[in-house]
Amino acid sequence: MTNIYQRLSVMMFLQFFIWGSWFVTMGSFLAANLNSTGIETGRAFSTQSWGAIVAPFIIGYIADRFINAERLLGVLHLAGALLMLMLYQANSFKGFYPVLLVYMICYMPTLALVNSISFRQLDDVASGFARIRVWGTVGWICAGLAISLLFSWDSRAAVEQGLLKNTFLMASVASLVLAMFSMMLPPTPPIVREQKRGDVGAVLGLDAVGLLKDKNFALFFLISVLICIPLAFYYQYASPFLLEIGVENATGKMTIGQMSEVIFMLLLPMFLARYGIKMTLLIGMLAWVLRYLLFAFGSPDGFALALVLGIALHGVCYDFFFVAGQIYADSKAGEAHRSSIQGLITLATYGAGMLIGFSTAGYIADLHVDQGVDRWESIWTFPAAFAFVVAIVFLLAFRDRLPRSLVSETVG
Repeated sequence: MTNIYQRLSVMMFLQFFIWGSWFVTMGSFLAANLNSTGIETGRAFSTQSWGAIVAPFIIGYIADRFINAERLLGVLHLAGALLMLMLYQANSFKGFYPVLLVYMICYMPTLALVNSISFRQLDDVASGFARIRVWGTVGWICAGLAISLLFSWDSRAAVEQGLLKNTFLMASVASLVLAMFSMMLPPTPPIVREQKRGDVGAVLGLDAVGLLKDKNFALFFLISVLICIPLAFYYQYASPFLLEIGVENATGKMTIGQMSEVIFMLLLPMFLARYGIKMTLLIGMLAWVLRYLLFAFGSPDGFALALVLGIALHGVCYDFFFVAGQIYADSKAGEAHRSSIQGLITLATYGAGMLIGFSTAGYIADLHVDQGVDRWESIWTFPAAFAFVVAIVFLLAFRDRLPRSLVSETVG
């Protein structure tokens, strides 16, 4: 592995180590340390969506025009280190939320920046990027294992002592390390582009809105927004659920989901070639139904098989819908709208879809509290039923397929 691969791999590892350090356990932290309601928890997680909405402007109007990508990455993570330290010290939701919102507006653009730096520095993006991106998943896994196995911050006793706040301190230190490491990355100057009237539309993906005239793509677009509602339930409540029912080392065990993500990413091309885009997307949606039923009726005794399968299905849920969906959207866009279509899908899913999803999850959780005890069967049944209805609509109405040339390319 060359020096450039090593530096980019370290960058990707730290980028996702930071996110995995606090995001997975934030729901548990909010309940245990700040006594937050479901609605407040939903607002906290929704900051990710606001960050995703703002991110294209920062990338499109700053990184692409005025400043080297690696320098902007360093500045944003330096700010992130300070903000994470402030979150570590927060003792009320009122003080926590605005700092988190500013942090996510700083962090979400860095996801695009690390990709941009990698793409610009690699000679062979097709074969090289996957080898670098996988270190991001490794970083997320290591963060979860550190929380559970190294520090035991998610043990019942530690949660009661409020030690989950230390996850923000760990993220702060990692952010500072990445901020300094960014100065060691190869220079990635902005690509000077002529200012155009349509730049705002291109940044937000609005140039690709015309593709919604295709009824199959319009249906896929709507389904992508709706399926984010069940997705939000997992991010928001999987950790509090596992901790509340008494699963030991819950955060470490949740890394099974990221491990399965790597496995099913490798299997995705085979499924697309053998079963086509419609069946692959449908399998991804039905996996959401199955995982939430497993959560609703699984037992924590000995970390029962139902819960393990529910977590492991994350690879199918995410890869077979969201990654396959990106491939489908790219096939519909053509060269002229390739960037715009991905921007539109990102805005729809991580922006609007997750924003609705996190708010819905918080509302549903508050509805199903009985004398301070969460009724998890009822909470998990809602996203299972919702995903099932969405899957049935998709099954009956979607009538499209990937071009043969693209399927061959994907498999190759």
